[in-house]
Amino acid sequence: MALVAPVTNGKVESVSTEETKKEQAKAKGSDLGYDQFLQILCAEMQYQDPLEPTSNTEYIAQLATFSQLESTLDLNDKVTSSMANDLVGKYVIMKTTSSTTGETSYKYGTVDYILYQDGDTLLALDDGGFYSIDDLDTVSTPEYMDGVTMAKTFSTMIAKLPSVSKLTISDEGSLKEARKYYDALTDYQKKFVSTTDVETLEALEKQMSKLKGDTDDGTTGTDTDTKTDDSTTDTDNKTEGTESTE
Repeated sequence: MALVAPVTNGKVESVSTEETKKEQAKAKGSDLGYDQFLQILCAEMQYQDPLEPTSNTEYIAQLATFSQLESTLDLNDKVTSSMANDLVGKYVIMKTTSSTTGETSYKYGTVDYILYQDGDTLLALDDGGFYSIDDLDTVSTPEYMDGVTMAKTFSTMIAKLPSVSKLTISDEGSLKEARKYYDALTDYQKKFVSTTDVETLEALEKQMSKLKGDTDDGTTGTDTDTKTDDSTTDTDNKTEGTESTE
């Protein structure tokens, strides 16, 4: 491919070869490449003012600057590619903005694989969609998201229960369901549960025990009163028997 291109109206014209056309079609929409920079540099050298020519040192400096920039961009692409590959199997949240309405929305899912297309790095989520890595908002593991989700579910269950002062026997089923759900959580998942929610559950369970008349020994308050009355009656009978003997 030629390094010198004609200039028309201050613009560098592309060399009309099949190879160049293919490269232009491939690089369409991409950033300025090394070949394009050389074409511009050579055109600048060819059409410079002969009375005030640009020094060779300045050309070399421009070439060195562009080479450094290209190396930085290449390194950035490699880092992006490596980061994208590490996202496979991770749970991610994508923040997308509609090009028509400007409305922002979030997509959740696990990354199945990475797709490189037209210079873009796309994340293929398990919902069947493809999202640019530039829209990546949050990265986590499925275990973490399960813990967060289950903790929110438990918090919702607690929020639906009445306060301690308004608790009734009819709430026993919901209370047991909340306790069963919490006990089924793993130790890791329990780390995401609010301490306040657990304390509220325990307070409601304590109040429910009072409402049902339960005691520490498993007997009810009514049974205790009955036993107390029976003991008093027995004592009275024994006292009466003693007085009769005398």
